[in-house]
Order: sequence, then structure tokens, then C-alpha cells
Amino acid sequence: MAIALQGCSVCGRHFEVRFRYQIEERGGAMSYFCSQKCHEISLDSPDAASGDGADSRPVCGACGKRFELAFVYQVASVGGERRYFCSEACRGNGIALPARRTTDPRRIAVFNHKGGTGKTTTAVNLAAGLAERDKKVLLVDTDAQGNVGVSLGVRGERSLYHVIVLGIPPDDCAVPIRPSLDVLTSNETLAAAEIYLASRPARDRVLRDRLVGTESYDYVVLDCSPSLNLLNQNALVFSDAVLVPVSCDYLSLVGVKQVLRTIKNVNELLKHPVRIFGVLPTFYDVRNRICRDSVDALTQHFGDRVLAPVRVNTRLKEAPMEKKTIFEYAPDSNGAQDYLALVDAVLASEGAAHQEAAKGAA
Repeated sequence: MAIALQGCSVCGRHFEVRFRYQIEERGGAMSYFCSQKCHEISLDSPDAASGDGADSRPVCGACGKRFELAFVYQVASVGGERRYFCSEACRGNGIALPARRTTDPRRIAVFNHKGGTGKTTTAVNLAAGLAERDKKVLLVDTDAQGNVGVSLGVRGERSLYHVIVLGIPPDDCAVPIRPSLDVLTSNETLAAAEIYLASRPARDRVLRDRLVGTESYDYVVLDCSPSLNLLNQNALVFSDAVLVPVSCDYLSLVGVKQVLRTIKNVNELLKHPVRIFGVLPTFYDVRNRICRDSVDALTQHFGDRVLAPVRVNTRLKEAPMEKKTIFEYAPDSNGAQDYLALVDAVLASEGAAHQEAAKGAA
């Protein structure tokens, strides 16, 4: 897979980033090294910045700025989650804020280890459907293939790479493509971002820190790649809930077990309370026995978390060719109806969470 060429910070030669040592954050900027020799020269230079730079500092949970951690009062547990505050005033404001409800799926990762289950189609149309219902939505592509941008006909000048590696605010990188819908695109440079994440001390929480400011959106939908890499770990740690598209075949049913293990590890090992919002059967054809049996098997295991299936629909395959969502391309199709049902399920969950919160406060 081709990676964008970078200029060596020592000799100026352009090269492809292939190894961890070739990319390093210093003094808040990125440095690149074409060889071990150039890396060693940079370390010997009196101008070499020390440490990980400003971006390694914690983010204030109230005002969002980075600061040097120096006092005990700057660390607090809020709603069972460790948070940091740059001042006593921010600590007071931050603790006074109600803890964000983990039952309210505001940050949704569309995730499955197996490829070909309709993850990108689901992420794009879920985000577009929520925007159609007057929700402000950010759609984030965490897959280096960049299929979200391809499906919608958008290529941002800045991508998720710039947010993760260079620390550029997401608002400066997201592209508004529809009313109430912004997209943060990705491309092959995410391969270099993986190298960057591997070198970070809290490598599974970098995306969460970088996406500070996305609280202004009603929903953030993340399209994940079909693998368990560092970017997907970051996406799951950032998310409240996981939507699992499962194509109606035997191998996909086996793959769901992997998803369950991954979410369990995120909860237990990474200490982040992410949950399965729902399992979405895709490529459903009522005429095929394997499809009916697959939905029955999912229902036996997940109960009411199995959502209404998305039926096999040619329009869903054609829409990306026209750079449109299913609601724009074929609003009367089965695909549009099925994804509207998914949108309604997400919004109904939001309403139920608000009612539950109100009962608790009463």
C-alpha cells in the first residue's frame, strides 16, 4: 500500500515511512528520518527537542486546553472516569458537569473484524439518516482505504492522519458535505498514523484526546476497518457503543464471537465502558434459509439487541457510484426504508436514555 512521501528532517531526502523510528513528535511538531543514521544525528543535535512535546500533556476536562500536570487536585474521578483539570476553577466546573451517560449512544463505532459485512454502507447511511432528522453528525473514517470519502465523493485536504499525528483540531479537518453532516476523511497515510500510535505511552487513548471538541455534535459515527489494529482500539475507547453489522452467513456468525471478546477486553483491560448497541443483520434475503437461520441464531444470543435486518438491495450497491447516500439516490427503496429503521432505533434509544435519566433525577 503506498504511503505519502515525507521529507527527512535531517538530510531532506523524500522517503516512505515504514518503521516506527522514522516518525517522532518533538516540540509539538512531527520529525521524519529516512535512516537510523539521520535519527542518531538528530539526537546529537543541540537543537533537538526533548520529550514528546506539548501534545503529550493531558487535556483539561473542562476547557479542553493542554497543560502541565503538577498538582494532585488536577486529577479527579468523575463518573468513574479519570479526568484532568488545568486549574481549580476548571476542576469545579468539570466536576459540577453531569457525567455523560454511557447508555446514550452519542459516539457509535460501526465495527466488525470480518470484512464485507456492510460497515461503510451502514456508517454512511446511519450518519446521513441522523442528519436528515436534524441531528448534527460527524462521520469519521478510521479505515486507510478511505471508502467513506469515495462513497460520498469527498476528499479533504486534511484527514484523520492530521488530527492524530499532527494534533490539528478536528474542526479544521472535517469537511461539511450535507446540512448537519460533516466528514473526517482518511487515506493511505493512516499507515503512518499506526506507527505513530505504537510509539505513544497511552496509545489506545490518543484518538479520544485528539477528538476533544466533537462534543458540539449530537452524534459521532466511526467507520472502522475490518481488523483489530491500534486505530480500532482507539475508536472503541472513544465510543460509547458499538454497532455490529453481520452479513447473513455462517462465517459472519463466527466472527461475532471475536467482536464480543474485543469489547470485553476494552471494558476489562482498557477500562472503558463500551457496550454493544445493536447487531445489524445485513444482506438479508428472506428466500434463503441461511439468512433466516442466521437471524434466528443472532436473536437467540443477543435478544432484543438484534435490529431489523437490512435487506439485499441493488440500490445500496449503486449509490456509492453516484456519490450519494441511499436517501438521496433511492429514497423509496428497501435499502432506504431499512436504514431509516436503524436511525429510528438509535433515536429511540436516545429518548429512552433521557427518560431513564429523568427518573433517576426525580
